[in-house]
Amino acid sequence: MVRVGLVGLGGMGTVHWSNYKFIPDCEVVAAVGNSENDRKNAEAWNIPLFDDVNQMLDNVKVDVVDICTPTFLHYQLALLSLSRGIHTIIEKPITLHKAEAIHLYELAEKNKAIILVGQVARFSKENQLLKELVKTEQYGKPLDAYIERLSAAPRWAAGGWMFDKQKSGHLAFDLHIHDLDLIISIFGKPSSYSYTSIGNKDKEYKEQYRFTYQYDNFNISAEAAWFNADIQFTARWRVYFENAVVVNNSSTVTAYQFDHDPYIFDTKETNKIPTGINVPPTEMFLNELNHFISCIRDNKYSDIINKEEIFNVLEILENVSFGN
Repeated sequence: MVRVGLVGLGGMGTVHWSNYKFIPDCEVVAAVGNSENDRKNAEAWNIPLFDDVNQMLDNVKVDVVDICTPTFLHYQLALLSLSRGIHTIIEKPITLHKAEAIHLYELAEKNKAIILVGQVARFSKENQLLKELVKTEQYGKPLDAYIERLSAAPRWAAGGWMFDKQKSGHLAFDLHIHDLDLIISIFGKPSSYSYTSIGNKDKEYKEQYRFTYQYDNFNISAEAAWFNADIQFTARWRVYFENAVVVNNSSTVTAYQFDHDPYIFDTKETNKIPTGINVPPTEMFLNELNHFISCIRDNKYSDIINKEEIFNVLEILENVSFGN
């Protein structure tokens, strides 16, 4: 039995709780939280709630600490669990700064603990398919790609912390991090990049970005937005290969070629679990947490997400958001 200590019982904490119920021999046995919502959820889920990580670890045996708090708390909370040699799952982004992420990995290695970072977009069937198409060159080499991830501005964030750059990193760390992580995991670190941004004059943050990532023989364009409008969440991509255009329109992935009928890939999900956040029911969180719990059981780092990829993503986003 893998015993999980869940830190933060808000939106993402609820997503993780809901998915752990579907993982055999895995149980959330304790939680950390201080809000009224945390107390209500802990009572409904029948798990003990503690004020801080050390108090939980002093009173309950856990195999892994799962941090689902707002971004600005990740680093300090992870320091507590990793310093005690406890495996730690951290929702994305691991931190807002590459130097802090490097320190967490060094601390984990020193104390023989494992860090697992919740870059969940890698675990969708559509994105796993894209990685396989690039690897096998089924339609030849990629020539161009376009990726977008669009949302209404996150007015739902408790206390408005998402609109404080020092706490959230703003749009780049909230939405674009998923697509940049996917880009780097499939194509490697770009040789160079550029971006434009725009937003209403009364906002202290940029509402829309367009990125271009340059590689030796192709470019990738990406768009991310927190629109000042109530639009439906959208995540999709289009990749032009030498012999086909492959389009993910959020519901299906289709390959278009000359002299062939359009081919629709099988990306149907069998365990679509409601998220309770602004993401439709999906099984990618279950796929992710299943993988993470398997890593804990086998006492090994993920072979899907490695630290160098995490560092490369943070290096770019830190420059975009903070100008370092």
